[in-house]
This record gives sequence, structure tokens and C-alpha cells, in this order.
Amino acid sequence: MPEALPMRSAGLGLRRALIDALIEAPAGAFDFLECAPDNWIGVGGGLGDKLAMLSSRHPLSCHGLSLSLGGPDPLDMAFLRKTRDFLERHQTALYSEHLSYCSADGHLYDLLPIPFTDEAVRHVAARIRDVQDALGRRIAIENVSYYAAPFQALSEVEFVDAVLREADCDLLLDVNNVHVNAINHGYDAHGFIDAMPTARIASYHVAGHYDEADDLKIDTHGTPVKDAVWGLLAHAYRVHGVRPTLLERDFNFPPLPVLLDEVQRIRDLQVQPA
Repeated sequence: MPEALPMRSAGLGLRRALIDALIEAPAGAFDFLECAPDNWIGVGGGLGDKLAMLSSRHPLSCHGLSLSLGGPDPLDMAFLRKTRDFLERHQTALYSEHLSYCSADGHLYDLLPIPFTDEAVRHVAARIRDVQDALGRRIAIENVSYYAAPFQALSEVEFVDAVLREADCDLLLDVNNVHVNAINHGYDAHGFIDAMPTARIASYHVAGHYDEADDLKIDTHGTPVKDAVWGLLAHAYRVHGVRPTLLERDFNFPPLPVLLDEVQRIRDLQVQPA
């Protein structure tokens, strides 16, 4: 297995629109990069060479998009084999996926929420265990943002905790998703963070969101991180400790130095989480 990311490390999402700027970035500008293997498996030519160059220079984490952990369709074992090959080839330090589903008789091209029920816990946890067996590694699952809430016999906190225990996997704690869900669904974001199991938190994500209204936030990854989310990340550090933390940005890219300023803000909080 590749060496784990240092607890005190700050990363940036590897997006194709940024790849040339990332290659030219000054040494030490970020501690690791994260990509979605789903978007890179089978990519060759110049782009494949650039990815290989970056992964040889910098630790790489991976964040999956299409395993559909909560879905009804059988797991795509051929894709899992390709994912395992990708992770091993690039010496990926951490692999995570979303606690959601994205397929039902074919891909739906969205990350959809899972009902918070005991039956869903058993279903998702069994699939996560199968994924871990197929990949030959422990994975982390990410708490997701959602806008329509399916049947909820359990709270979101209870559901996430139950899946983690039943699957024996780790958590990628996305603090922007916590903030967005807390506003949209009327719960306390700090209380949610407090209730997460410290020992299972492998890493954090931060990202920007769109303020549709005072009571409606949209998780876009297309804007700078809001002050409230920075505050929530600092709170998570105080409660659970510093972990590798990624800045996600998927579009509306500013010049790389602007993104690196946000990466530096992560580093500043990791030194003095206040």
C-alpha cells in the first residue's frame, strides 16, 4: 500500500482545466492532488502523460463518482477491476466514494440520496464491504448534499454512523455538505460534526456553494469557500483533529494563485485550528 497522506496536509482537485497550471505550480504549493478515476481510466495521449507526470511528483488521492453504493444495480465488477489497477498504478494514498447512488437500470448522472432506514444500512454496508474486497483496500465514504429527503426512519447522523460501523469503513467528512444540508433541512451543523465518529474520519473536503436563498443552498463547487464553511472546518479540527483536507473546485476556475490562497487557508487552520 502507498504511504498515507500526512494528517497535516492540504490538497487541490486535479481537474483537466487546471492540469497545465498544476504542472507549472511552484514546489510545495499543495501537498496532494485528488482526481476522480472514473474520468481518467483509459485516458491516454497527452492528457494521460500529464496525469502520470503529476502523480509521479505529488501524492494522489481518488474520489469516485459512479460506484452507486446505494443503488439497486449489481456492482460493476469490471469497472472495479479497472479502478483497482488505476489506484495501484498511481500509488493512490486514499480512495473514497459517495454515500449515495447514481444508477438504476443504467446511469442517472446524478448523486441521489438514500433512504435513512435500517434496511438501507444493511444494503449499502454489504456493497461497501464488497467494494473493499474488490479493491483490496479500506475506503472512505463521503456524506453527501441532498435536496429531497427520502423516507427517514433514522436521522442522517444515525444513518451515517450505522453504515460506517456495519461496513467497517472510513469517513470522508465534507464540511460544505454539512453546512448546505444543515441550512436546507434545518439541523445544527456543529452538532452534526460533533456526532461524527472521530476514529473513522480519514479526511475532509471543503468547497464553495451557491446561495439560492437564506434557506436554500446549492452545493456547486463553483465558488470560493464561504466563511461559515471555513468556520465549520476549524470546528471539525478542534473536535476531531486535523486530517488531510481537500479544496474542491469544479468550474468557474480563477487563476491558480487564487485557489492556492484557499489551500494556504487550509494550512493556516491546520497549524492553529481556532
